[in-house]
Amino acid sequence: MSRRRIGFWYRFAAVLCKPPLMVLIKRDWRGMENIPAEGGFITAVNHNSHVDPFAYGHFQYNTGRVPRFLAKSSLFRKGFVGAAMRGTGQIPVYRESTDALSAYRAAIDAVERGECVAFYPEATLTRDPDLWPMTGKTGAARVALQTRCAVIPVAQWGANHLLAPYAKKPDLLPRKTHQVLAGPPVDLSRFYDKEMTPDLLKEATEVIMAAITAQLELIRGEKAPATPYDPRQVRIEQRRRTRGKEEVRVQEEQGTAVQEKTAQGNTAPDKAVREMTEVEHEKGHGK
Repeated sequence: MSRRRIGFWYRFAAVLCKPPLMVLIKRDWRGMENIPAEGGFITAVNHNSHVDPFAYGHFQYNTGRVPRFLAKSSLFRKGFVGAAMRGTGQIPVYRESTDALSAYRAAIDAVERGECVAFYPEATLTRDPDLWPMTGKTGAARVALQTRCAVIPVAQWGANHLLAPYAKKPDLLPRKTHQVLAGPPVDLSRFYDKEMTPDLLKEATEVIMAAITAQLELIRGEKAPATPYDPRQVRIEQRRRTRGKEEVRVQEEQGTAVQEKTAQGNTAPDKAVREMTEVEHEKGHGK
């Protein structure tokens, strides 16, 4: 495969990153034949460790078609990391700003220039309890349908054993194996020549995520859940339960207040009766 367009910064990053990766993890990489030798394309990759961008980047580098990752804009701002991100042609993502769509325009431009753009469609580390791919964002589908480029589903597993999601310390021993399986291109042709509505993009994204999950099932030798983990639905359900608990608490407090008021109301007549009885009793003694 051609090694054009790699450039100084990517080669320099490889010099820095490959030796520790070679020491820390063994490699079980399959499916390199599915990486296009020419032309622009997308790889859609699952995400289960803060280490896996480096491990997957190593795999992709060895195919001769280096990836252009979409990464948060703060990494590009200053210092050596910023220079490396800019020099290797990574694509900044400006979240929650007027420039949020610029990442997709840059991704489209990169594909049209014949580059590989790597998407993590989940947009964050998976929150699935068993680390299966979650539901995805629509960015990869949007770029794929706009450019009609090949979308290669890539599953990876093992970097999460080196550094578990959200863990602060790596587990270095015994030496872990990073498994990668790149599948054949996802068939999105049925979505071509149609208006890119939210529903269509959602459906195309589901097809891409299903292809990634199928590759991961082959790696892990087990079946994924029938319904992907959806963090949005989980948040909605958590808010619903929180509201339900709050409503129960308020009802309990209101019930307690009514009981106390009733008790106070019942005490007043009793007290009056006692006082009247005491007065009569004193009168009787006075006689």
